[in-house]
Amino acid sequence: MNNDSQVLAPVLYIPHGGGPLPLLGEPGHAFLVEFLSHIHLQFNKPTAILVISAHYEASIPTVLSGANPSLYYDYYNFPPEAYQIQYPALGDAALAQNIIELLAAKDIKAVMDNKRGFDHGMFVPLKLMYPGADIPCVELSLLDDMDPAKHIAMGKAIAALRKEGVLILGSGSSYHNMQRPVPGIDPSSEELLQFDQWLIETCTDKSLSKDTREQRLLHWLDAPHARFCHPREEHLLPLHICLGAALEDSKSGVAELVFNAPMMGRELQAFLWR
Repeated sequence: MNNDSQVLAPVLYIPHGGGPLPLLGEPGHAFLVEFLSHIHLQFNKPTAILVISAHYEASIPTVLSGANPSLYYDYYNFPPEAYQIQYPALGDAALAQNIIELLAAKDIKAVMDNKRGFDHGMFVPLKLMYPGADIPCVELSLLDDMDPAKHIAMGKAIAALRKEGVLILGSGSSYHNMQRPVPGIDPSSEELLQFDQWLIETCTDKSLSKDTREQRLLHWLDAPHARFCHPREEHLLPLHICLGAALEDSKSGVAELVFNAPMMGRELQAFLWR
């Protein structure tokens, strides 16, 4: 099979919901649960999954390499069942090493961590997507300096994983101002939805060039109401890694909008690159 006809594993950016709520039957997450439970039907089962979670940051790129990672219940004040969730997916040390080498080939120094467990940005969506926990998984951290250019570069560096059947999964949220309600501002207002429109256009408009698409995400703070929608950008940056990976193996980097529905009163988006 030549490179032109080779089927690449997809790149997928999703909202993972509020803590463990998608797994606890919270009504405001119904659309998201339905989406996450069925999105896997749109592509082949991956050989492994690389998760870029909004809840994993480090000073340099860090890859989880443990053989049997525990779960890291990184949320608070939920009922007891939230701390009894299990997702016994295996790790993949060989994949972790491959990621380290791919990053190093682009002069990006990275390290492995065989102690940390999977956080809820990984196990909550994957328990819905692949409840059998039968696919090896690793996580790649964000950088705590939040530099968009570095995250796009990381995505470009790991793009070759797609040829090996590895699903690259960015787990965050296209809107993440859950903790800072502002008097007199409706999060679902038409004005604030301009950011959603900008993001959808950036990822899916076929008329945009690869360079334009990249530049828009590099300068995402220029988007309408960007800082209100993301007071801190850790939930958006997995998208930068996803786009970087998609741009490297695509003529245009154009994505499909595969989810655009409300969660607890606010429209959220998910994007799929095939």
